[in-house]
Amino acid sequence: MTQDNSPSSAEPIVHMAKVNKSFGDLHVLKDIDLTIQPGEVVVVIGASGSGKSTLIRCINGLEEFQHGHIEVDGNELLPNGRSSRALQRIRTEVGMVFQQFNLFPHLSVLDNVSLAPMKVRGWSRTDAVETAERLLERVGIADQARKYPSQLSGGQQQRVALARALAMEPRLMLFDEPTSALDPEMIGEVLDAMRELAREGMTMVVVTHEMGFAREVADRVVYIHKGEIVEQAAPDVLFDSPQHERTQNFLSRVLKH
Repeated sequence: MTQDNSPSSAEPIVHMAKVNKSFGDLHVLKDIDLTIQPGEVVVVIGASGSGKSTLIRCINGLEEFQHGHIEVDGNELLPNGRSSRALQRIRTEVGMVFQQFNLFPHLSVLDNVSLAPMKVRGWSRTDAVETAERLLERVGIADQARKYPSQLSGGQQQRVALARALAMEPRLMLFDEPTSALDPEMIGEVLDAMRELAREGMTMVVVTHEMGFAREVADRVVYIHKGEIVEQAAPDVLFDSPQHERTQNFLSRVLKH
């Protein structure tokens, strides 16, 4: 699943223009403009409640937005949920890994990973299982295939969730704080799997508090504050020479810990 990793070689895979999202009176996203190229790894950072998770949930239609324009892999999402056909196509092309693992407890690891390709893409069980076995090998837990989620550590469960998302052969992967529910010793194994994806050229948007991962893996880091994109730049530029006072204050707090 190697993708072209040269950002200028194709049309953007994600284009957000003047996107606004509110929950009642709470204005969560304010005039968001963001473009993501195929093969690019974009890490979104910011304080809790800043709108990071809402931003990526809007990309795959898990959250409706009220104003603006979102296009994902050539499919246009319209405000207020008026885009059911495009949404169906986007859901098959975009994989997402959440804070919680959301695995089916009554299914084995292998069945958790192979189910969606059979149900959504219509693959045979043989093809789906072969793909699942390959992906479990890829994320380093092939030996856990016959176990059930309750028999795995948190880090192993999150890698199953990653393999499950990859089984749909997505063009884009979204990660919503994938390590926030893990014990510290388990974080590294999930980040290692994500690093490998990045090396292979997968287009990724990652919401995370892991600043070391952002510095190492991201092509671009986006800092969001109270629903607005304040600053975005290559990681060495944003972390070492932030231009905006809000970015400077945020980084001074998170990088000293």
